[in-house]
Formats: sequence, C-alpha cells, structure tokens
Amino acid sequence: MSQFDDVLNKKAVALRYDENKDMAPVIVASGLGYMAERIVETANQNGVPVYEDNSLATVLTQLELGTPIPEELYQAIVDIYAYFLKYTPQKRETDEAESVEEDGETETDGQEETQEDVPE
Repeated sequence: MSQFDDVLNKKAVALRYDENKDMAPVIVASGLGYMAERIVETANQNGVPVYEDNSLATVLTQLELGTPIPEELYQAIVDIYAYFLKYTPQKRETDEAESVEEDGETETDGQEETQEDVPE
C-alpha cells in the first residue's frame, strides 16, 4: 500500500464531554484522509492524547458533527476514558506508537479523538 493510500484510509474523530452540559460525549470534529491527519496533528499540538481504534472511528465518522454518541457506544468510550485516566505525558514521549490513527480516538480534558493503528 502506498503512502497516498495510507492517507486516504485514515479516519479521525474528536469528542467533547462536559459533564455539566452534555448527557454523552459529543462529536466535535470528524474527517477522512488529509482531514483526519489534521485532526490528529491538532490534538498532538494541543496535548490531547490520541487513541487508535479503526472500528470505532469507522462508526463515529458516519455520525454528524454535534451529535452525542449513541448509547451502544458508551462502553467503548468509557474504556477509552479509563485508558487515558492512567495516561502520563512522560510515557507518551517515549512511546509515540500510542498515537491513534484511522485510525481512531483521542481524549483529555473532556476532549477525545479516535483514530486507529495504536496498540492498547
């Protein structure tokens, strides 16, 4: 697969969750290809960790911006939030493989981005 094909196959979704405002995490950014790369790049530049899950990213990219995630996906999102509760920036610097792309999902400070290709 060429580098061009890799870019075309990427998916990324950013989620927001404000417990005082939202009943469930809300999709605030979603994109494929180059846009997915930009979403992940923006997350990385702003210290928002990225989580990779291709299947979840595929489902979430089909939803509209501003849409709360469906109840059926609550457990998957909770698992990601739990994963990042254990997240430490020092570990992130030494393990760049934990960026999620396609690719998947991220979260921190109520922000989460999904991307695929990162081992859990």
